[in-house]
Amino acid sequence: MNRLTRRIGDASARRPWVTIAAWVAALALILPLAAVAGGSFVDDLVAPGSQSEEAMELLEERFPEASGGSAMAVFAAPEGKRIDSHRPAIEAAVARIADVEHVATVTDPFTAGTVSPDGRIGFAQVAFDIPAMEVDPEQIDALGGAIAPVRGDGVVAELGGDAVFINAETPTSGAEAAGLLTALVILIVAFGTIVAALVPIALALVAVATGLGSVVLLAHAMDVSTAAPTIGAMIGLGVGIDYALFIVARCRENRAAGQDNSTALSNAMASSGAAVLFAGGTVVVAMSALALTGLGFLTSVGLSTSLVVLFAAATALTLLPALLSLLGDRIHKQRRRRLFTRRTKGHEGPETTAWWRFAHHVSGRPWPYLIAASAALLALTVPALRMETGFPDAGNDAANTTHRRAYDLLAEGFGPGFNAPLLIVGDLRSPGVDAAGVPELSRLIADDPGIASVGEPQFSAARDTVVLPTIPTTAPADAATSDTLERVRDLVPDNVAVSGLTAMTDDLTRQLSDTLPVFVAAILVVSFLLLMLVFRSVAVPLKAAVMNLLSIGAAYGVVVAVFQWGWLSGLFNLDETLPIASPMPTIFFAVLFGLSMDYEVFLLSRVREEYDATGDPIESVARGMSVTGRVITSAALIMAVVFLSFVASPSPLVKMMGLGLATAVVLDATVVRMVLVPAAMALLGRAAWWVPRPLDRRLPRIGAEAATVPPPPAPALAPASRSN
Repeated sequence: MNRLTRRIGDASARRPWVTIAAWVAALALILPLAAVAGGSFVDDLVAPGSQSEEAMELLEERFPEASGGSAMAVFAAPEGKRIDSHRPAIEAAVARIADVEHVATVTDPFTAGTVSPDGRIGFAQVAFDIPAMEVDPEQIDALGGAIAPVRGDGVVAELGGDAVFINAETPTSGAEAAGLLTALVILIVAFGTIVAALVPIALALVAVATGLGSVVLLAHAMDVSTAAPTIGAMIGLGVGIDYALFIVARCRENRAAGQDNSTALSNAMASSGAAVLFAGGTVVVAMSALALTGLGFLTSVGLSTSLVVLFAAATALTLLPALLSLLGDRIHKQRRRRLFTRRTKGHEGPETTAWWRFAHHVSGRPWPYLIAASAALLALTVPALRMETGFPDAGNDAANTTHRRAYDLLAEGFGPGFNAPLLIVGDLRSPGVDAAGVPELSRLIADDPGIASVGEPQFSAARDTVVLPTIPTTAPADAATSDTLERVRDLVPDNVAVSGLTAMTDDLTRQLSDTLPVFVAAILVVSFLLLMLVFRSVAVPLKAAVMNLLSIGAAYGVVVAVFQWGWLSGLFNLDETLPIASPMPTIFFAVLFGLSMDYEVFLLSRVREEYDATGDPIESVARGMSVTGRVITSAALIMAVVFLSFVASPSPLVKMMGLGLATAVVLDATVVRMVLVPAAMALLGRAAWWVPRPLDRRLPRIGAEAATVPPPPAPALAPASRSN
């Protein structure tokens, strides 16, 4: 692997302008092509094999009029007034809605009786001739334009319903730019030169631009979730900066050790470049494993993020050496003192750094540090044991969105369950309920205490399929609604199924819970095998898996405490507590495990180099930390800042992802890498690098070759003094 990355780096450095031109051409090709031929983003919220999917397939086959998406134009008069005083304006809006493309039918609130008991709030039911997930945002905009004139008549007019909520475009907060500026400041402090700081930022932007362009093209070939671009950009910015940071730092270190520019760059690509390639591969493997859930929208998130990470690794391995070869000594000029390093006369060896001293301090007292750090992480994990998952609904979105305002108006006028409609679908060709038994079925369902009302039955033209629109008494994300759904499914005969957006998201939540253990086990096994191949060790992969689980569990706990329990909610601009979004634990685990492995690889690949050179398991950890501690800390701060910038997003899922990832990255780079790793490695000693000989002979060789670097200076402390 080292030879491969060295050759790639050397080839790019020898022909820098050709390499740069190739990336410019890639951008010039991908971005315009994405604008012309790219697809739109949709959320495939179907759980394969679920009852809700079976019901929707039956409707598409026999009763397509009932399978289309729906929306609601909601109108509200000022307090104390009735909307019938604005009837001409509202009826004109209904007529304009009927002219919007793909609108099959639209009801008049006054003739359809969809006005609240106090007469202040009413809605027009809009039915599309295409599924809700296929409704284009342009059609939603057209609906908005149709109702806009009503507002001039003093009426509140908003759009709600499944099609509007699913296809709403989430606005960006603008905080991402502030995150990049903060990352630039951290890089300037870490490197002491603006040139060296700008290079990682530039590479990350190139990687994200090409990656997201490719994601838009991917959306032309398959359904890609609306969350995929945001998550891809979040991860791409973080890893893009980090990958370039690690290579630039190693190149500067080699240059400071007396190597000329070309040799320093070549050796950096052989060592840190190989670590970047492997780290990027682990993130891609972890994200691709989302396909194991069997859910289309998670598969699209995994593939999209993998694309962006692949571009981040590719820019670090090709574009970065090209830029560094052109910059020459300008990348190495030091205008500020290096952080965490004590000035000494003469040679500045690893023993002059605070990281080296701290590593020896921890290694000398491994048990207290191991127990204290583990206890702290476990304490943060405790809230995760009470995690409650559910799908975000329109009521969880920002109050300035039209679907959230429509949600609140409908709940006020017709009850909270009005936003959680169920579709009871009966297959009248199968044994069970026939057309004559539909009224009795309606009464049976209506008698359930969780049901507010059952609408008039709707029969297909052949009268072989029936739909009963049903309204529960509780909101979509309420646990009581899930209980009601289960009771109704137990009540009805086998030829009757329950669907609707609420049932679909509930089925998704259940499938995510069922597949999460398999998904976690698959990632753990694959990562164990990959680390064992690279480091030729059994203990190191086991240790990495356990420590990564600790940091991920702690991050889960923080997210639960903030979003579900409401701790520090004001700090994160949360108006109410929320259940944890069902996809979050799965996406979160994939992303975090991949990123945690990044830091594991960057630290332990250097530790392994030092161990091969010295044969001292404790000194090798101290030396590895002395040269990577500053870089890993800077990388973690940068990634945390980038992730925290997404907490300002209006989307609950993006908020949770941003806070959770930032928390986990900080914990992983500090408590885990700087405390647990040296403590565990001190206790393991030489056993950390043991692998059974029969297994060692059978494993393919993809690990590190000997790095061409000057020999390290002798340790300042004798081995016997390290345990003091």
